[in-house]
Amino acid sequence: MENTNNLSPSERRLEPWRDELRKNIKTKERSAMERVRMPELDPEYRSHNNEEVNLGLTPEQAMKEAQRCLDCANPGCMSGCPVGVNIPTFIKYIEKGEFLKAASALKETSALPSVCGRVCPQEKQCEALCIHVKAKKEPVAIGYLERFAADYERESGQISVPEIARPNGIKIAVVGSGPAGLSFAGDMAKLGYDVTVFEALHEIGGVLKYGIPEFRLPNDIVDVEIDILKKMSVKFVNNCIVGKTISYEDLHEEGFEGIFVASGAGLPNFMNIPGENLVGVMSSNEYLTRVNLMDAANPESDTPVLIGKKVAVIGGGNTAMDSVRTARRLGAERSMIVYRRSEDEMPARIEEVKHAKEEGVEFLTLHNPVEYIGDEKGRVRQMRLQKMTLGEPDASGRRRPVPMEGAVEIIDVDEVIVSVGVSPNPLIPATFKGLEVSKWGTIIVDESTMRSALPDVYAGGDIVRGGATVILAMGDGRKAAAAMHRMKKLTRGESNRR
Repeated sequence: MENTNNLSPSERRLEPWRDELRKNIKTKERSAMERVRMPELDPEYRSHNNEEVNLGLTPEQAMKEAQRCLDCANPGCMSGCPVGVNIPTFIKYIEKGEFLKAASALKETSALPSVCGRVCPQEKQCEALCIHVKAKKEPVAIGYLERFAADYERESGQISVPEIARPNGIKIAVVGSGPAGLSFAGDMAKLGYDVTVFEALHEIGGVLKYGIPEFRLPNDIVDVEIDILKKMSVKFVNNCIVGKTISYEDLHEEGFEGIFVASGAGLPNFMNIPGENLVGVMSSNEYLTRVNLMDAANPESDTPVLIGKKVAVIGGGNTAMDSVRTARRLGAERSMIVYRRSEDEMPARIEEVKHAKEEGVEFLTLHNPVEYIGDEKGRVRQMRLQKMTLGEPDASGRRRPVPMEGAVEIIDVDEVIVSVGVSPNPLIPATFKGLEVSKWGTIIVDESTMRSALPDVYAGGDIVRGGATVILAMGDGRKAAAAMHRMKKLTRGESNRR
């Protein structure tokens, strides 16, 4: 229960309502309750600005939704969480109206609760294993509740900082300030290590800043999470490219005894079809980074991005949805998703597809570009699309797209954004001599510890996976931190025995 002396008048009016919710509710009544709906901005309004689409739950909505949790003896939701959040505990705090305790419970395992509550694919992880799903009902809205608790704490001004152990004097370097690096840094700081995070770009946050638009994840939300890490004594160095500005050997000379590589996968993939070099054809990485980090949508920017009126985005993942919705906000009169499989096979979150459709995005599923056609000035003006059908499942388990013979159409476009995957940046694998690297350019690690072939180097996130969600990257960071700490304790113990 929060201290009522510090509550605002509106929060005090909530107190009797809280008491009502604390009454014992039978399991049958909990099971019959309907899942809350996330309040959202009007689609027509939001498609012309960068305001966050999801508005968050009210305290009343959060407490009602928390009531739906059935207190399972063996909560499946926890086994579906890559970072091991104690989901039933924080939800029960919300049900009792103890919102700050809920936020503290989240921070025990998650360095980025506000972020995860917004972008984590809960519907495929923790919520997919909710006991309600077995009864063919909607799962508890774990993601909505996580966001609520983190937002409530931030807006209350009573932001807690996790406890950290006494400093042990061991310096640890982190390469990259994305979700894997931040999660690792948070756990190591709690254990008393002297942690420094090196970021190549001018903004701290990695893909959370350059890859995800503010209408889905506002930058100030990310900044608050980073500020908490700073209060835990984590240091950040930006505009520093490890492998170029500073080498592996330099890190050793500066006294770093362990390195966690979380440099991501920033090299875009293309399809190698005719016309990809035309002006107006670019990767989603370039497009989103320039818009999100470089103010490129401003015509007075030093590096303005092309503002297309007929924009096609190739791909069906969350990055594709971010790109096409960004194009819509920048003034596209026709914005299209072109995807070679059906909508059912799309890897994007259902919510992102829903939001895109509401905002006027067209979906050309079962279509695949085979050529981009330019004008005499070398600018893209059309794309040739091959219609597809679905055959037998491929290695991913999805049905393989097969061209329909003779079924080709041409569509006018003046901008194409390619979002068909990414590859790891080769800089770290090339400059850290002794690393084992896969044929895809990813760093090979022991999956149980995230330790590489170099004994002092651990790695996680996209540089290992080739492409992953925020929460999976965070899980890698936590696993690596635990393993590195175990190894440091072991080696220090051996040194002491000698």
